[in-house]
Amino acid sequence: MTEDQITQNQMERGFLRIDLDAIRGNLEKMHRTLRSGTGMIAVIKANGYGHGAVRIAQALEEVPYVFGYAVATAEEAFELAAVCKKPIMLLGYAFPSVYEEFVRAGIRPSVFREDTLEALCDIALRTGRKAVIHIPVDTGMGRIGITPDDAGLAFVQKAAKMPGIEIEGLFTHFARADEEDVTPALEQLRLFTGFADRIRQELGVEIPHIHAMNSAGILRIQAADTDPKNLDLVRAGITMYGLDPSGEVTGRALGLQPAMSLCSHISFVKEVLPGQSISYGGTFTASEKMLVATVPLGYGDGYPRALSAKGEVLIRGRRCQILGRVCMDQFMVDVSAIPDVRPFERVTLLGRDGAECITAEELGALSGRFNYELVCLLGVRLPRAYESGGTVFFDPGGNP
Repeated sequence: MTEDQITQNQMERGFLRIDLDAIRGNLEKMHRTLRSGTGMIAVIKANGYGHGAVRIAQALEEVPYVFGYAVATAEEAFELAAVCKKPIMLLGYAFPSVYEEFVRAGIRPSVFREDTLEALCDIALRTGRKAVIHIPVDTGMGRIGITPDDAGLAFVQKAAKMPGIEIEGLFTHFARADEEDVTPALEQLRLFTGFADRIRQELGVEIPHIHAMNSAGILRIQAADTDPKNLDLVRAGITMYGLDPSGEVTGRALGLQPAMSLCSHISFVKEVLPGQSISYGGTFTASEKMLVATVPLGYGDGYPRALSAKGEVLIRGRRCQILGRVCMDQFMVDVSAIPDVRPFERVTLLGRDGAECITAEELGALSGRFNYELVCLLGVRLPRAYESGGTVFFDPGGNP
């Protein structure tokens, strides 16, 4: 079997279609709401929330207001560093084994521990390269970061005086910006901007980039009355992919468009008689004669097993109910309303077909997941078809 045939078989079994134009368009719609001169960090951790980090970064390299990219792990950072020129920032903690490679590659770690500072300083002096860092400030997330008080101020002062260390950014992360009441997020913002002012006024340290806004913050509180000098970057994550930060905070007013769809093809169509059961455990038994189609995807591809007997798919623009349990590699749907349905017809599991649309938010609500988790876990075995400027190109592997 040739490589082309293998790829074709993968695509027919199931594939993720990623609209890079939608991702760029979503960024542009958000950017228009920002103050003049504000840049954006594209958050493409977890393989770009399942959309494909490398392809997304490559698609954003020429967007002038995209400052760089944010990831969560060292491996994600190294993958991007091999193909991208813009700055790459690590949002979480990196262990000492990767520090020297970070310095050599110019990757920006989040630094909030003194032992990390000292190790990076030693490497910078030994290699003759600067260690460029961003410092996280814990204003209420309770995860990582220095505190916005005298102890935090002392940490920043130490970092600023260390040879070979360059503080490029100071940032915080909102814990509750995706709620209807933005008061907690505004309190975090007050603490953060006040701390940034103290750094400037009491230490005389000018940090080039100050950022706090996540996706929900961009949608809800970017226009808060704060000094623009304190917030010159924002971090766009889930909204970049056209998905909602929460049920209370959505991107509908901006017209954000989902970038991912998931499709497969019918592998088998059969008539099921009354009394016949479908799938493991016999949890569904036909009460009348039915037409049932098999779809060759399952939870082994990241499609939630919890959609058993609850989820729907689209065939010819019609909703078709899942029957019985979703298996690891297959599941069955009721196609009785489409009497002439045939094998090899397209099945849309996520996305639009005609007037109907199945969203990540819908699947998340039905499966007990939320949209972030759903898209991050899709594509374990699935190739991706990327669309950009009317051209479609393929990545045969599930994690390019």
